[in-house]
Amino acid sequence: MAKRKPKKPARGDKFGGKGRPSAGDGVSVRRHPSGKGWLLVHPRAARQRAEDLEEVREMIAAGELEIAVDELRWLLSGCSEFMEAHVLLGQLAIEKDNDLPLARGHYGFAYQLGIQTLQRAGKASPLPYEFPANRPFYEAGRGLAWCLEKIGQTALADEVVKKLQELDLTDPLQVRAMLDDLRSGGLPIVELGL
Repeated sequence: MAKRKPKKPARGDKFGGKGRPSAGDGVSVRRHPSGKGWLLVHPRAARQRAEDLEEVREMIAAGELEIAVDELRWLLSGCSEFMEAHVLLGQLAIEKDNDLPLARGHYGFAYQLGIQTLQRAGKASPLPYEFPANRPFYEAGRGLAWCLEKIGQTALADEVVKKLQELDLTDPLQVRAMLDDLRSGGLPIVELGL
């Protein structure tokens, strides 16, 4: 399988694929127009790379994991706050090499970006998963909780799950159920009426 050279920077990308976005162009939050909650606003550089991310997904589907990793790293070199790229690198770290520390790092970075953004905004809750812009944050949180549980840091995994459930009470990714399943080894949990 031939290695593909990473593409040139997206048109209009003033960062030239290098460095960090300028101040004020990181992840932010705003009220959703429907009034039903809050919406994460991803950096302009990340939004400009949406097409590149679709190509990465195609590479993954075709089994070109090494090339996909290279492309994701290139995308992050131009926008370190590209949450979706971190989530995909976390998934690939597990799928390709079962590298829990690397996966935890990528998931944790994307999750912390969301948490810090919400903290800067004050009480920006709820943050519904139903809004596509919020999904990378929840996927990062789910991946982080999974990694933490796998490496025996159950208290931290519980903390992540609690925060995700506070932000969206529906627990759309069933993160609590995932942790319960990991802890029970797949056996059903029986509630005792004491």
